[in-house]
Amino acid sequence: MSTDRPESARDAGQAAVQAVRRLLARKAAELIRQDADAADVALEMGLIDRRWLDDPAHGPITSAGPSEVMERFWERAVETHPSRLSTLGLGAAQLLASRRALPTGRSEAMTVVFTDLEGFTAFTDERGDEAALALLQDHHREAGPVVRREGGRIVKHLGDGLLCTFPQARRGLRAAVELLNTAPAPLRLRAGVHVGEAITSSDDVIGHVVNVAARVAETARGGQALATSETVEEAGPTPGVRIGKSRSRRLKGISERIVVVEISPVPEVTTTSKTR
Repeated sequence: MSTDRPESARDAGQAAVQAVRRLLARKAAELIRQDADAADVALEMGLIDRRWLDDPAHGPITSAGPSEVMERFWERAVETHPSRLSTLGLGAAQLLASRRALPTGRSEAMTVVFTDLEGFTAFTDERGDEAALALLQDHHREAGPVVRREGGRIVKHLGDGLLCTFPQARRGLRAAVELLNTAPAPLRLRAGVHVGEAITSSDDVIGHVVNVAARVAETARGGQALATSETVEEAGPTPGVRIGKSRSRRLKGISERIVVVEISPVPEVTTTSKTR
């Protein structure tokens, strides 16, 4: 008696199960996409990944473990209601601090996004420190969810700026253009993105990639995001991001010329229905 038939039947059964799973995944992703607010929260919490939402037939639904989901939840809760940190106590503060990457002592590939707020110094001079602090707090509450939705982390706050890292170039580009909308009026945000190797410490990232991202951000105008050509090339086609013209520039403290590319959000297409 041939053993090929049982194996063929088993393979066919497994293929059928996989086909059903892919179908269910596509239907689930479609339902999630229909509710933009729910999708944003699920992405921010790490319940789903952007990559899965874009292509549910391939890859896991999320790369975040249960502990990271909980940490993202507490971060969001504290950003929304800072008073909750004292209510939660020292344990919660330690939990939030644990999201900072442990030092590895070796270079790791990452995408770095630098941002700052154009006009912040003049705003502080005119309105005072208290108004400036309130403005920054509003900005941080808006920026945090954007970074988390793309699987990134805010490594540190640099005055009116942010130093963020992302595991993939595509996620860094998408976050950079979305962060433009987090600037509190009357200020405008500018962003710089670069990809490369960096060493992670307990509360910082160190490397040439960080320096380049910072200098790229300095060359941007308010309301503009710029990325290096290396980042755009590594990311490939990125849903939601429009790639503009490239320019070669000489950046302060960087020996080689850097080719930068303007990136911007793809405008939403609005449709109007005609009634007869």
